[in-house]
Amino acid sequence: MDQLTLLLPPSHQSILERFIAASQSDERVIAALLTGSYARGSADDYSDLDLCLITRSDAYQDFIAKKKDFIGQLGEPLFLEDFNLPDRLLHIFSDGTECDLVISSQDRLDQLYSASYRVVLDKKGLFPEVMFTPPATPPADQLENLSRLINWFWHDLSHFIHALGRGQLWWAFGELEVLRGFCVSLTRLQHDFLAEAELGEPYFKIDKAIGADALAPLQDSFCSLVPAAMLQAALTILHFFQEQAIPLARAHGLVYPQRLEHLMQARLEKVSNKLQ
Repeated sequence: MDQLTLLLPPSHQSILERFIAASQSDERVIAALLTGSYARGSADDYSDLDLCLITRSDAYQDFIAKKKDFIGQLGEPLFLEDFNLPDRLLHIFSDGTECDLVISSQDRLDQLYSASYRVVLDKKGLFPEVMFTPPATPPADQLENLSRLINWFWHDLSHFIHALGRGQLWWAFGELEVLRGFCVSLTRLQHDFLAEAELGEPYFKIDKAIGADALAPLQDSFCSLVPAAMLQAALTILHFFQEQAIPLARAHGLVYPQRLEHLMQARLEKVSNKLQ
C-alpha cells in the first residue's frame, strides 16, 4: 500500500482504503482490484478511480442486489447509477471523486479483463502476476457494427434533409452532430477494426485511439446556425463519410448502398437549390 499511496491523491487514496477495508470485512468478497489509469501509471488530475471486486460465485447475485449498500461504506454518493448494467456502478462522491466499480465473481473470471490491474486484496490467491489481456471484439460483431454505422448514416442524413428543408435549424444542427459521430466511429474502425467499438460514445478517448490528424477534415463541418453553412457542413461530413465507409465496406465484404447514396445526394442537391 505504500507505493499506491504515492500514486493516488489523498481523496482517492482515502476511498481506496475504505474500499479495501469494506471488501476485507465482507465475506461475500474474495478479491479487490485497482484498474484503469492508476493501475497503468497514466493517471492525471482528471482521472477517476476504477475499481473491481470479485465475489464468491454463490454470493454474486446477492451482492449485485445490494451493491449500493456497499458503495455507501466508501463515502457519500451524490450520483449513483448503473445504467441498467447489473455488474457496474458509477458514482460521484461528495468530495468530487468519481468512481467506476465493476463486479464479477469467481466463476466469471474468464469474462473479466483489464489492460492493467493492481491486486489490492486477494483472500484466496486467485490472481497471478500476469495481466489480463483485453479480448478483441469478435469479427462478426464488428461487421455488424460497421454495417449499422454505414446504413444508419443515411437514415440520419435523411433527418437532416427534412429538418433543413423545413427550416427547423436546431433539429438539423443536432443531426449534423450525429452524422459527425458516425464518421468518428468509422475512423476508429479504420484505424483498428477489431478494437472495441464506441457506437454510443464516438468521441470517448478518441484522441488517444487515433490521433487528431485523422479527424482534421471534419473541422470544417463545425458551423453556425445558418442554413447555407449547415448545408456545406453536411457536404463536408458526407465526403468524409464516403472516404471512410466505401473502403471499409469493400475490405470487409459488405455491400455499400450506392443507390441509397445517389438518392440522398440528389435530395441534398434539391434542398441546396431551394435555399438559393
